[in-house]
Amino acid sequence: MDEKEKQPKNKNKKPKHKHPNNNNNQPTSSYSFTPSSKVKGLRFGGQLIIKSFTIRRARPLETLRLLSLPPTHHPLPSTTTFLPTNFTILAHHAWHTLTLGLGTKKSKVVIFVFESENMKNEVDRLWPVEIPLGEVNRKLVRGLTDCEMARFKFRKGCITFYVYAVRKIGNVGFKCADELRVVLEYIVALNDFMDHTAMLALPNQRSIGFAPVAAMAH
Repeated sequence: MDEKEKQPKNKNKKPKHKHPNNNNNQPTSSYSFTPSSKVKGLRFGGQLIIKSFTIRRARPLETLRLLSLPPTHHPLPSTTTFLPTNFTILAHHAWHTLTLGLGTKKSKVVIFVFESENMKNEVDRLWPVEIPLGEVNRKLVRGLTDCEMARFKFRKGCITFYVYAVRKIGNVGFKCADELRVVLEYIVALNDFMDHTAMLALPNQRSIGFAPVAAMAH
């Protein structure tokens, strides 16, 4: 037999890349918290124009709708969500057209789950309602100087979810572990978002905005 034939065929095969979602099915107690100055922030690749696109703070019901939580589920009291603005959705489409399909079609959703409702309310008063993506790492993630975070990243089609669990430095465990678990489990269960105009057009994912139901006349 030829020497070449004796060599294993898979010698040069690259190891399979593990999807980031696969590593998050672990108990909350094993989540790795890192000081905010060292935790990984948002990634932008080589397309720096994306940094100028904006995200806005979501209302509580928008977060429930985004995650496809049941209508009867109570709002997430310790969670703050930032969604792409309408400008960002349109800008992504324009950028993709101008670059003849080479521009990214991926947008970002950023979710912060705080260790308490009081902590969330305090931070919400300090953070802007709307912010360019390029300032999120410096003003939101790194801005919480006395905190540490556990970071999770999920790719769902054209949307990348960044989830940060936030606690004060020196605290042990995570008081809102159940709320964090709900957020992570429902993101994992989401269908992939296909494009920005129909990013929530799948069952139970119809709109990234929330319009209150008008009262019916009797």
